[in-house]
Amino acid sequence: MEREKLKSRMGFILLSAGCAIGIGNVWKFPYIAGQGGGGAFVLFYLLFLVILGLPIMTMEFAVGRASRKSPVRAYQALEKPGQKWHIHGYLTLVGCYLLMMFYTTVAGWMLHYFYMTAVGKLAGLDADQVAGKFTEMLADPGVMTFWMVFVVALGVFVCAKGLQNGLERVTKVMMIALLVIMVVLAVNSLFMPGAKEGLSFFLVPDFKRMEEVGVVNTLVSAMNQAFFTLSLGIGAMSIFGSYIDKEHSLLGESVRIVILDTFVAITAGLIIFPACFTYGVDQTSGPSLIFITLPNIFANMALGRLWGTLFFLFMAFAALSTVLAVFENIICCGMELTGCSRKKSSLVNLVLITALSLPCVLGFNLWSDVHILGSRGILDTEDFIVSSLILPLGSIIFALFCVTKYGWGFENYLKEVNTGEGLKMPRWIRPYFKYVLPLLIFIILVRGLM
Repeated sequence: MEREKLKSRMGFILLSAGCAIGIGNVWKFPYIAGQGGGGAFVLFYLLFLVILGLPIMTMEFAVGRASRKSPVRAYQALEKPGQKWHIHGYLTLVGCYLLMMFYTTVAGWMLHYFYMTAVGKLAGLDADQVAGKFTEMLADPGVMTFWMVFVVALGVFVCAKGLQNGLERVTKVMMIALLVIMVVLAVNSLFMPGAKEGLSFFLVPDFKRMEEVGVVNTLVSAMNQAFFTLSLGIGAMSIFGSYIDKEHSLLGESVRIVILDTFVAITAGLIIFPACFTYGVDQTSGPSLIFITLPNIFANMALGRLWGTLFFLFMAFAALSTVLAVFENIICCGMELTGCSRKKSSLVNLVLITALSLPCVLGFNLWSDVHILGSRGILDTEDFIVSSLILPLGSIIFALFCVTKYGWGFENYLKEVNTGEGLKMPRWIRPYFKYVLPLLIFIILVRGLM
């Protein structure tokens, strides 16, 4: 059976960027940047993206493109006889399922808020009533299940239509719409009365504020954010590597994806901070920023319903682009492991992912007294396992596989990464890849576990 290919280079870049651009870019980045001293944090974040995120991304793409297989089979195609690297292939699949077990629920929240804002359900409410709407949603298993099933069905339907006709076509439209909506929202924010203070808080480095938070804390959170923003370590990128030709070097393509991802994170800050400073809101309030603070702002501003609807549409697109990318990975792994058709793998996963996503939905209401791993609820537990264990561990394995003689080897990696036109990975970088890079990710792993 001939492997499907993506139709265009733009499709590949937008798909990979869509996978990287998720809810974390939008709600986590602005508030972590705010806590970490604004511009000072942003500077370190950009540095870590280049020295940490970018290399691992090229490794995932290289493994995918060289093997022309999904992550469950990629290692088997590249490892030497008798080696056991392919065990990690199965772990990436487990990671993808675990990620979707809570991500589908959160994507559902975005769609629910898009609907509520669009039909005017938040209009004219005071601050407490807006906050009440979030609590009300979490307490209602019916509403949450409806949106979660909607997200799963939509994702599976798009992937079932095939790589070019489904995933590539839909993601292209969605990503371009996402970028346009963001620019419109950012321009609108720049004309708010508090824009100047908001922007200086966000973009001007304040080392004093950084010292208050702790320099090491800021560095580590910048490193974490740079690492997690690209969705590396679960093979979600290597699958797209397996769908592209060898016309362009992988470093050049990775740089484009990282720039797009960063553009979205920075633009999210440009949208959120001016609004926070205009309406006197705490900009470091974390997830509640999206569901309580911002809806309050939209409820009070001119044309608030329009801006609020656009904002939640963009948030829904950011979430759905990741869902589609990871679903593609899961469905493709299923096809390679069982030899079944795309339609059959899609149908089986429709049932499977829906069932696996239910505990997260119920964890906020019927099962709210269920605590795993200390005091964590179901969503937090799933998130912890993926973010603190599977992603950093997976990235270390990809790195060691690509640069040590015990794996695929640096020469093979270098040849694959530099095939095609564009930026080339230099040979002198090997010691950094072999010793420093795994160590940096190991620090992230240890910090996450602590």
